Amino acid sequence: MTIRFQAVQRLASPRPRLAEIIFWLLPAAIYFLLPYDRMLVLSLMAYAIAVLGLDLVLGYAGIVSLGHAAFFGIGAYTAGLLSVHGWREPLSGLLIAGALTLAVGYLTSFLVVRGKDLTRLMVTLGICLVTYELANRMSGVTGGMDGLSGIEMAPLFGTFEFDFFGNTAYWYAYAVLVIVFVALKFFASSPLGLSLRAIREGVDRMPALGASVNNRLRVAFTLSAGIAGIAGGLMAQTTQFVGVDSLSVTRSAEFLVMLVLGGTGRLYGAVIGTAVFVVAHEFLNDVDPVYWEFWMGVLLMAVVFFLRGGLTGGASDLLRFIASKGLPALRKREPAE
Repeated sequence: MTIRFQAVQRLASPRPRLAEIIFWLLPAAIYFLLPYDRMLVLSLMAYAIAVLGLDLVLGYAGIVSLGHAAFFGIGAYTAGLLSVHGWREPLSGLLIAGALTLAVGYLTSFLVVRGKDLTRLMVTLGICLVTYELANRMSGVTGGMDGLSGIEMAPLFGTFEFDFFGNTAYWYAYAVLVIVFVALKFFASSPLGLSLRAIREGVDRMPALGASVNNRLRVAFTLSAGIAGIAGGLMAQTTQFVGVDSLSVTRSAEFLVMLVLGGTGRLYGAVIGTAVFVVAHEFLNDVDPVYWEFWMGVLLMAVVFFLRGGLTGGASDLLRFIASKGLPALRKREPAE
């Protein structure tokens, strides 16, 4: 069996490995071991879903986006407004938020996909700026700079109340994150997911194979927007507040930094990068609340310069190096995509 065949087989297989199962048990362990950090982990899981969506469009399709906060915010306001106006069932509210952002993503995908790298970056940035200002001006609906409050959720499955300590919200966000991740894992292993990788690596060759590049990119961008909307809706439902900053360019840039820290084109990179950013932000903000962005910038530059492929890419290189030094047990191990 050749190395190339093994690599293709690995890409096409969504089967979990032992390390992945242990990885996904960590949030459950944190719930019991670190009860005072549940709200932090809750936010982390919602952001991780948005960054997974960004990874789909940047890491797999190769579209640089600075506008994913727009879809995150639209999902958040949709779920929040539904609740304020009486639709408090969480699962259907989350699905509606995802469906609406999916529709917005589909419409805007025609603007984004038609351009090249810089054009796409500017178009997504423009989408983010437009939605932010619309939310700011429509203060009678969105609450403007004061944010949208008064969000209350009905019990999950009619049984589990969303309590003050965030117990139900924690498991709810945990379940949504796992579902989104598994769905993306299967998508990345599907023919469409593999074709997106091929487009990213050699866009000029795909038309020769009879593949429609723009159609595939539109699908990826639309799905990515829908996932970001689900993340925003989840954040609104679990924190019961939506601020206009959820639509800001700053939030988009943070999503991009999280993804770059973890490594693009690797689903685990999106989750790990989000975890590193959120924890580092919390720690640095405590140590140096005024200049924490300075240290975050140093961390980002260090990862970009010294770890090819982000933290997960660096871990992959380290495992290969150790394996090359004669540890047979590690030769069969490869980092999860």
